[in-house]
Amino acid sequence: MHRNAALLLLLALVSCNQQKRRRIGVVPKATSHVFWVAVEKGAKAAGKDLNVDIEWSGAPSETDYGRQIQIVDSMINRRVDGLAIAASERKALVATVDRAMKQGIPVTIFDSGIEGENYSSYVATNNFEGGQLAGRALAKLIGSKGNVGLIMHAPGSASTMDRERGFTDVIEREFPNIKIVASQYGLSDRSKARAAAENMLTAHPDLSGFFGPSEPSTTGASLAVKARGVSGKVKIVAFDASDNLVEDMKAGAIQAMVVQDPFQMGYDAVRTIVDKLNGKTPAKLINLPAKVIFAEEANKPEFQRLLSPELK
Repeated sequence: MHRNAALLLLLALVSCNQQKRRRIGVVPKATSHVFWVAVEKGAKAAGKDLNVDIEWSGAPSETDYGRQIQIVDSMINRRVDGLAIAASERKALVATVDRAMKQGIPVTIFDSGIEGENYSSYVATNNFEGGQLAGRALAKLIGSKGNVGLIMHAPGSASTMDRERGFTDVIEREFPNIKIVASQYGLSDRSKARAAAENMLTAHPDLSGFFGPSEPSTTGASLAVKARGVSGKVKIVAFDASDNLVEDMKAGAIQAMVVQDPFQMGYDAVRTIVDKLNGKTPAKLINLPAKVIFAEEANKPEFQRLLSPELK
């Protein structure tokens, strides 16, 4: 009798465990920017479609590497079924991701990579190519000649570093009459990026343009050119859309924008984890294309979803 009761209890526990919904932890670089809001919507849409629960949590700042590690460690300790992580710093999370993989928790890295390849999948925009697109766009805007400034994002951020490398690569290889005369970090901070842009405009009064590889970098450049009264004269190419940058583009302070599809990125990050949990082998690398939108194209219906990704 006792043996039968124990067997029934065991069967009930197994059945309960089988019915338990899987939990996927999704950790962005930060939570405040509209880009991450759109990623969250994509991740939660995938959760709904694929019948899994999404646990969304991120640090308030993209440079708070320690907080991001704490969040991921906590999710591992609570035994989430899978993890999707946008690494704020390419080296800082390596040991934590290794621990998750060792414990049988599949990890998809999205948006910004880590060193090594000990993860299930990597879902990201081709950021190097996006930087090249930005370089060609700025060259077109300034007539393929002049001095330009690069307001870098933050040290160790793989995605923005790739954009900066792509930009520098295409300028140096394809446009001999354009010179990158200044490069300075904005540290994911609009006020610091503005100060960097102001310094460049002071040191190089003949500056023809800026490239901002992230929203804070571009916002800083835009604030600087508006304060100096050189909007439209000093051309700006942005990377990523936000309400304030779209308004600046419509107002003439920004001339072009390289945009991603963060909703799709969030969706694919979750989908690859669910595929892995279901015994499938998702692609190791999923590259999402970037697109250049010039100011005169901003009102075209086909570009509205990319310029306002939080609306999807």
